[in-house]
Amino acid sequence: MRLLLVEDEKKLADFIARGLRAEGFAVDVSHEGASGWEMASGSEYDLVILDLMLPELSGTELLRRLRRKGSTAAVLVLTARDATRDKVENFEAGADDYLTKPFAFAELLVRVKALLRRPPQQHGHELKVADLEVNRLTRQVRRGGKSIELTSKEYALLEYLAANAGRVLSRTMIVEHVWDESFESLTNIVDVYVRHLRAKVDDPFPTKLIQTIRGAGYCLNDASRS
Repeated sequence: MRLLLVEDEKKLADFIARGLRAEGFAVDVSHEGASGWEMASGSEYDLVILDLMLPELSGTELLRRLRRKGSTAAVLVLTARDATRDKVENFEAGADDYLTKPFAFAELLVRVKALLRRPPQQHGHELKVADLEVNRLTRQVRRGGKSIELTSKEYALLEYLAANAGRVLSRTMIVEHVWDESFESLTNIVDVYVRHLRAKVDDPFPTKLIQTIRGAGYCLNDASRS
């Protein structure tokens, strides 16, 4: 996987790049918005880690240019800005995730791996599958126009399924993403939470979206359209 890091704080950029390379990623680094744009527009990257406060060209404008160009690279925004309006602006510009400084490298790594597992067409903060709507900014879930109340883990599970709609996700993948763990002993908890989620998201509706793929895992998909 090839990543582009655009970050003007050179010590931070070096720290992130070294950590990601140690995890086996190929990482290119830019410290300016303009050069970052040149690199992003001239090469194919699987993911871009993008600071917002950049010299010459802002991270938000770089992001807009990427999406206008048709880039499907996942974009993780890094910034000290945590105001809702800033998050909305960058999600609408095409960001896939948002990490506020300061942050732990372990959290950045988890988010990078999660984004790289997503289908490339999922951008922005609205996820839709059939009549199911998941707003990643407000964490609101609606189906058929009706609001659905979920616990934090139920929401995290549904968001992961929705962001990977049509893709089969193994129990181990779900545990690593939703629980930030990799222990096989925890995979049984996935089945428990899927039952909870089905009771709220599927059971009250005629069309069932959460599919069990025998021997493989789960998939969020509108089977009626298959």
